[in-house]
Amino acid sequence: MNYFDEVDAIEQVCQRLVVRFPTLPPATVRATVQELHAGLNGPVRDYVPLLVERGAMERLLAIVADRPPPEAW
Repeated sequence: MNYFDEVDAIEQVCQRLVVRFPTLPPATVRATVQELHAGLNGPVRDYVPLLVERGAMERLLAIVADRPPPEAW
């Protein structure tokens, strides 16, 4: 996966999660996705969008359920 494909994939993750969590401000969703994306800086990039989406979904579900977010990975 090249850089531009990854950027597009992360934007798609943001869009899906904004739709999935309509009660949260889109800025919160985007910030969560961006924070997780920034934390993944290894050389293998193929699964980064999937890992970001799963991690963001866990954190956003915790926010919606009003419980502490999961530990950072």
